[in-house]
Amino acid sequence: MRTLGNALMVAIVGLFLSAAFAGTQAADVRPPGSATNGTVPGNVSGNISDAAIWGMVRHGIAGSVTIPDKKAGVLVQDGGERLRQFRNGTQSKWGGWILLVAVMACLAMYIGRGRIMIESGPSGKVVQRFNDFERFTHWLTAGSFIILALSGLNMMFGKYLLLPVIGAKAFGTLTLWGKYSHDYLGFAFMVGLVLLLVVWLRHNIPNRLDIEWLRKGGGLFSEGTHVPARKFNAGQKLIYWAVVLLGISLSVSGLALFFPYEIRLFAVTFEIMNLVGFDLETNLTPLMETQLSLVWHGSVALLMIAITIAHIYIGSVGMEGALDAVVSGDVDENWARDHHELWLQEMNVTKVKSEPAE
Repeated sequence: MRTLGNALMVAIVGLFLSAAFAGTQAADVRPPGSATNGTVPGNVSGNISDAAIWGMVRHGIAGSVTIPDKKAGVLVQDGGERLRQFRNGTQSKWGGWILLVAVMACLAMYIGRGRIMIESGPSGKVVQRFNDFERFTHWLTAGSFIILALSGLNMMFGKYLLLPVIGAKAFGTLTLWGKYSHDYLGFAFMVGLVLLLVVWLRHNIPNRLDIEWLRKGGGLFSEGTHVPARKFNAGQKLIYWAVVLLGISLSVSGLALFFPYEIRLFAVTFEIMNLVGFDLETNLTPLMETQLSLVWHGSVALLMIAITIAHIYIGSVGMEGALDAVVSGDVDENWARDHHELWLQEMNVTKVKSEPAE
């Protein structure tokens, strides 16, 4: 009997000791993934290592979210870093060289050729080249583009060139107003492009005269070379089509930036290009579309600014009498005879026909 009681006592004590030991162990047990001393534990990802998971997150893997904005499923969008490196590196570098070459080419032409003068000197007689509406179209397009170009160049190069000179406060104010003007004057530029097409399209259709003009360089590089042309010569037609085509591309990509994630340009474009042998990615997210629009917009803008620099030079400092066409609308008859002889003949015939018989 005593033996049985001792065994029962040992069992009871053992049970209590076991329970106490189990309690201390349970108090120290934590669910997988809980923090320990303020640190995030590892080895909580099943059969996938933490390094692999964070690597996928770092390189833009998309998770699932329940909110309407599905773009939030991407925690880290590494395309943004590539965009930053391209914009601050390749695009800025080559864009700067393109603009520098345009300026140096104008300077070289001025030094080598000099100002292109009216061969026989001004006659004192003028003929109307552009009417009021045509000049309005020109200045609406040109004026809005100049402001767009300056504000865009500030966005790309201002932090390197202007910020150290004028200081952070002035640079911030200038950039803010530049952004506002860039956003809304873009629509004025688009209207100007439409008017350019309506007003001057019929005068800018290429013809056989343009081949001769191009062959002789339009007489721009040598004195005494005379190439007859109608209202617009081949050089002006090239400027016209560059402005129209690049301007349309600039406008469409600008709209894609003004309404981000709403306009898909590149997936469709890449699909078409793939039909002729390219192998481009067409599964583009809305964010990738916006990033590509930014790259394209900046690249086209830099090319168009370089072309505009050459246009401004030849239409002002580079050629006597050219600026009058878009300021007063009238040009000297000898200037017209030097550069647009066939157009002058057409105008004189029209003038004679319109004059009443005596």
